[in-house]
Amino acid sequence: MTAHMEKPASDSAAEQPAPTDSAASMIAAFGGVRGMIDMTVPGLVFVIAYTISRSTWTSAMTAGGVALAFAVVRIARRETLQHALGGFLGVALAGWIAVKSGKAENFYAFGMLLSGGYALAYLISLLVRWPIIGVVLGPALGENFTWRQNPGRYAAYRKATWVWFVMFVLRIVIQIPIYWSGNVTALGIAKVALGVPPFLVVCYITWLIMSKAPPPVRVVDEDDDEVDGDGVGERSAAGGGAVDGGASAVVEQRDERREDSVAD
Repeated sequence: MTAHMEKPASDSAAEQPAPTDSAASMIAAFGGVRGMIDMTVPGLVFVIAYTISRSTWTSAMTAGGVALAFAVVRIARRETLQHALGGFLGVALAGWIAVKSGKAENFYAFGMLLSGGYALAYLISLLVRWPIIGVVLGPALGENFTWRQNPGRYAAYRKATWVWFVMFVLRIVIQIPIYWSGNVTALGIAKVALGVPPFLVVCYITWLIMSKAPPPVRVVDEDDDEVDGDGVGERSAAGGGAVDGGASAVVEQRDERREDSVAD
């Protein structure tokens, strides 16, 4: 939805507040706990399989099989293809890199690069004054991008975006030394530990920040208002024509009665 098509709702609509910020809405907006589990469990399976077999190929195939099973379950439950295939494609690519390079630690290299990409994207969004958390949560909370004209909410979204940026940076800072050491087991444990737990903590901190911000302002689509307005106008015109027609009929009847009385 473009900015010029958005405007605050009318007084009657404003009396009904936009969706309230909640920890649940924060978690859902970022893929949910299940999405994080789908991304974390295959990594755990990889490190377990590698510890047992010491085979990069066997470990990659095992982790890929688990990711594929998750995808099949999501498709069977009629969930979105983004969630169903996103985790599997990530694990498949990580497994391919590990097998191709012959180094098991490279299974986690893709995730580290992804965290770096996220950190860079969050930083850029802050520099251009479009904090990603606002871009993601604004539509989810029914306010779209009106928060950019609300200093309190803009500041809150900016602060929350910094929190997420720090989380991605910490993931990289912690994992890089372990990666260079070649300790696959330690790297796998770090991957799991830096997955769901920090994600939930950051979601909670984001909720705390947003709960102290001014409430979101619901927006409406001007096209809907124009349609409603035209409809009302047409109904008014039709109603006016009916009244005029009725009034003309009454006048004609009165004239006929007067003519009859004169004739008598």
